[in-house]
Amino acid sequence: MHEQVDAATVLKGMARIEATARVRSRWYVGYLWLFAVWQLVLVPAVLLWHGPTGTLVSTLTNALVVMGLSLFATRQPVVPRGYGGRHLRVIGAWAAAYVLSLALGFTVFMDSVAFAAVAALACALPAAAAAWREARAV
Repeated sequence: MHEQVDAATVLKGMARIEATARVRSRWYVGYLWLFAVWQLVLVPAVLLWHGPTGTLVSTLTNALVVMGLSLFATRQPVVPRGYGGRHLRVIGAWAAAYVLSLALGFTVFMDSVAFAAVAALACALPAAAAAWREARAV
């Protein structure tokens, strides 16, 4: 037997599914904030802690943080709409800021604590701005 479903019931169901997906995709905001905060530690460590020990510790710690964030992201049941493109833009902007920060920090501003602080903020900015936008959208 074929049942009739009215449009209001279908729309209510669709709204419920969309609301659930929106709530369950909030993880991305936390992910972005964690990434931004990590830059405030990583960038000064890389720019100011010289020698093999500094390089080893900052590289290994960064690898662990990135792997942890990546594992966290892959285990999420819901991915925000347009996530791939937005995430690539965030990481692209971060990469540009990071490479510029390292280039200037190792040539022009060697051992400058002030530059390391500004560079850390510049590297955190893409993820922080995206987190703020995502939080407002959710």
